[in-house]
This record gives sequence, C-alpha cells and structure tokens, in this order.
Amino acid sequence: MAARALLGVIKKRAVSCPAFRGHYTFRHGSTLVVAEHEGGVIKPPSLSALAAATCLPDTDSSVSVLLAGSGPSLHQAASHAASSYPSISKVLVADSDKFKDPLAEPWAKLVHLVQQSGGYSHIFAAANSFGKNIMPRAAALLGVSPITDVTGISDSNTFVRPIYAGNALCTVRYTGASPCILTIRSTSFPALQKSVDSNEASISQVDLSTLDEDLGRSTYISQSSQDDERPDLGNARIVVTGGRALKSAENFKLIEALAEKLGAAVGATRAAVDAGYVPNELQVGQTGKIVAPELYMAFGVSGAIQHLAGMRDSKVIVAVNNDADAPIFQVADYGLVGDLFEVIPELLEKLPEKK
Repeated sequence: MAARALLGVIKKRAVSCPAFRGHYTFRHGSTLVVAEHEGGVIKPPSLSALAAATCLPDTDSSVSVLLAGSGPSLHQAASHAASSYPSISKVLVADSDKFKDPLAEPWAKLVHLVQQSGGYSHIFAAANSFGKNIMPRAAALLGVSPITDVTGISDSNTFVRPIYAGNALCTVRYTGASPCILTIRSTSFPALQKSVDSNEASISQVDLSTLDEDLGRSTYISQSSQDDERPDLGNARIVVTGGRALKSAENFKLIEALAEKLGAAVGATRAAVDAGYVPNELQVGQTGKIVAPELYMAFGVSGAIQHLAGMRDSKVIVAVNNDADAPIFQVADYGLVGDLFEVIPELLEKLPEKK
C-alpha cells in the first residue's frame, strides 16, 4: 500500500542534527545572554541563544548568563549553568519575587540595570515568547534598535535574518550604539550540550537595590499548558501536524493517536486552530511556533506560506494531501497524494506500539 512507503520513512533511524556552520569560540569579555530556566536547568531555546553568543567572531569576549526568579529552582539553575557549559564565564543571579513571572516590565528594567553595570557589547535572548516579550522593551530603555529572529552570524556587527515569511534572507549590519541586542531563532543554532570537563564559572548576585519599584501596570494572572506526556512542540524530534482537512476536533484525534505511537509532538496549522480543532499553543507557522524536528509529518496541510515559514527547516518532511498541486509538496522530501482518513488508520495499524 502507499502508506507502506511512509512507514519505511518513519522506521528509519532519525537524522542527526547537523552542526552549525562555523565554530564556537571561547572568549573573555562583554556578551550577555538573558536566559530562561525551568526545573533547575536552562531551557533549550536559551541554550541555542548561548550557542549563538559563542559564535561571535573577531571578538575576544566571554559570555555571561543572566538568570532571574526566586526560590531553590533559580539557584539550582545557576549552579547547573556554571558547572556544565565551558563557554560561560559568569552567571548573574537576580533573586526576587519581581521576576518569578515573565512580565516584560520588570525583566526589561533588570536587563537595563545589568547593562549599566556590565557595559556589554551584545545582549542575546531566544526569539521565543520569553525573548520576544522582554527584549524589544529592554532595547527601548537602552535607546537601541534590536535585531530580531537572527538565523546567522557573519561577524560581530553583521547578521542574517529571514524576511517575507522566510522566503528571503536579509543581511543586516548593526551601526548603532552598544549594546547590540539580538533575538535568536533557536532552530538555526543547535543548543549547547553539557560538558563534564567544564571549569566552573563564577556566580554573582545582581544588586537590585536601585531597581525601580514602579514596574508597570501589567499583572501576571496564570499560565496554562498541556498536561500530557507528549514532547514539547518546540523541541520535539518528531512532529505530526494536521490541517483544516481534518474537518473537526474529533477527527483531529487521529493526529494525536499517530503522535502517541511515534512519541511525537502534535502540531496544527492556523486554519485548524482558528476552526477550534486544537488550542493555539499547537500552532506551527510564522505566527505560531518555529520548529525544525528530525521528522515532520503533515496531514491535510496545504502549505500556506505562513505555515512553511515555521517548519521548512525540518530535516525530513513527509506530506499527505489529496491535492497533488498542494504547495506543501514543493518542500516535502516524501509526498503521498491520498486521503488522510485512509492513510492514518493504515499507519496506526502497521506501526508497532511505543515501548
């Protein structure tokens, strides 16, 4: 059957993530990474920002990492960062209840405060909801223009970022005052791996005595997330995505069942999200999450330009659509023209149970 070819693709050993073009250099000096942490460790998107920071050529500066929050998790993350990544020369810790929630106002003022005392030439953060929320406001406080969604670093002042939904790449030269503020597309920079041979970096407490108490009018209310065992969409090795062709939330359970068998994350197009099939945290695309898994499977996804912008860097792309002219086939490595309501049940039947 046609689905047997797809089954062969799924069963192949996953393609390893290619090394970033270039090399990491370990330096002494003036680069700051504003990092997000959870459960006592730095989150993967921030590790990608750290990897990008270590790729600045023609400089002789080391990398400091800024961690903020409160409680044991913060100090555990600081100790882990200091002992696990040799490119980090210093870990700055801002321990206060003001930073326990990712609100832009207090975090931006913290970045401003740390920059005033540290005089960093570059400040990096991930181009995820955390970095996109904080860094533009921090840049405004510092009176500089940020460069967002960076996918390549040519030199200390020249960077590459996508435009027109990823259909063109723009080379940007920064000529403004220090610091140069950058948000990094994490799929373009493999996250740094832990090293057992790391020399432990110093840990310093940020002096918050001069921090302005008037931190804005926004209030943190709550955070909701999926309570399941599936991998996080932004970091999953395999992503199974469904589009509007699923026709209903009930039918979308086919995508969830296939993802369960593959140990994959579930994704969705904007059309599927807008139709109410799944919550918007599963949206992949220009206005959703940017993913680059080892295997990306798209069922009933036409391939709108906004969606392609969020997944075109995937290592292997498999598409199933009953329209032979669907744009998704132009970027797919493997394509099957067929009815997803026949293909997915056959895959579910043929695939072994997840161990």
